[in-house]
Order: sequence, then structure tokens, then C-alpha cells
Amino acid sequence: MALLEVEDIRASYGLIEALHGVSLEVEAGEVVTMIGSNGAGKSTVLRSISGLTPARQGAIRFDGEEITHLTPMEIVGRGISHVPEGRRCFPRMTVRENLELGAFLRRDDSSAEMDHVFDLFPRLAERQSQAAGTMSGGEQQMLAIGRAMMARPRLLLMDEPSMGIAPILVERIYETIEQISQEGTTILLVEQNAHYGLGVAARGYVIETGRIILSGEAATIGEDPKVREAYLGA
Repeated sequence: MALLEVEDIRASYGLIEALHGVSLEVEAGEVVTMIGSNGAGKSTVLRSISGLTPARQGAIRFDGEEITHLTPMEIVGRGISHVPEGRRCFPRMTVRENLELGAFLRRDDSSAEMDHVFDLFPRLAERQSQAAGTMSGGEQQMLAIGRAMMARPRLLLMDEPSMGIAPILVERIYETIEQISQEGTTILLVEQNAHYGLGVAARGYVIETGRIILSGEAATIGEDPKVREAYLGA
């Protein structure tokens, strides 16, 4: 049984249907990527899983239990953290305060997770008293990932972690994504930059206009002529 099962979900924004029956699976310990152009529905899939844009049809199961109609807070409590597109850090709060918000559902001491985040991103440790809004885009992305890790997730949803970031910091962030995976956290990664997404994942899905059109091993998807032409510039 997969850790995450998404079965034939449909989701809408008002009268506009954004997802037209999307299904996917993520096994425990995997990194799975979903690639597609801007507006294809990638972010909506993640938002449906995390409860921010509830699916109006279909089913979402996590560790065998249906979570389709749970609230975002309940879903975080089950062990799913979401790193949103655009990072969404609280600009006037410090780095440490942003990280502490990531542990708001925790009833135990989160100091070990704080130390772990600082080990993953030493730059955050150096800037923990700095207002988040004064940091670069790459540093804010590190903060968004760190904030999600404070909840000690079993599944990490990551939405466009390379967007708007200097290439040298993108490399650093993807090294950290690999490290988080090696430590046992399952990751579902959405990327418009197929090179990065397919490079770190074991399996992948290609989504177009709210439908999955291709799935399989990441290496195989990367060799598909249409994918190479559309997403890899080849």
C-alpha cells in the first residue's frame, strides 16, 4: 500500500475546474516529481492534498486513511507538511519565529527539530534573528522548507522550490532535498524546471491542463521525446 494515494480527484476554483480526474501514488521513502507548464494544475494537486483547495470528487488517502475532507490543520497533524509556491514566509517575523510557527501543533519540545533545520541550512542559523522579509529569495526558500520540517513530517509537499532563485542557491536547496530524502522523509515535488525535478526523483508524473498524461520512472520520462522538447529544451 502506498503512503499517499490520490484517486481520480477533481478540484475547482469557482466555476473553473482545474483538475479533471488526477490519480497518483507515492510510496514511503520515495521522491516523486510532478512536472508541467505554468497553469497545468501542479500546485492545485498539492493544495488538494493539503486541504487548501479541497477536492470536490475523488479520494485522497494517507497511510491507508482517507483525508479528502480534513482541514489543513488536521492534515498537518497527520504528518503532511506543505512548502508552498512563493515561500509565504512572514516578512516581519524573524527566522526563528517563522520556524517556531512550523511547530505550532507540536506538544513536545521542538528544539531538536530547530537544531536539525540549522544543520540543514547553516545560513538560517546565522540569520535567526533577522526579519524574513529582508532575506533573499533563496534564503526565504530555505526558511520555508525549514518551517515545514519543524512539524516532523512523514510526507513533504514541495511546490516549485527553484522558482525565482539564483542557480547557485537552487543547487544548494536540491542537495538538501536529497539529504532530507535520505533521512527518511517522503517527498512529492512539483517543478516547472524538469531538469531539477527529474534529477532528484525516482518516479515522475507529467500533468497538462489538469490531467496526468505520462507517468513512470524519472529517467524514462526524461528520455521521452515530447518531454525533452517541451520541458528540457532538447
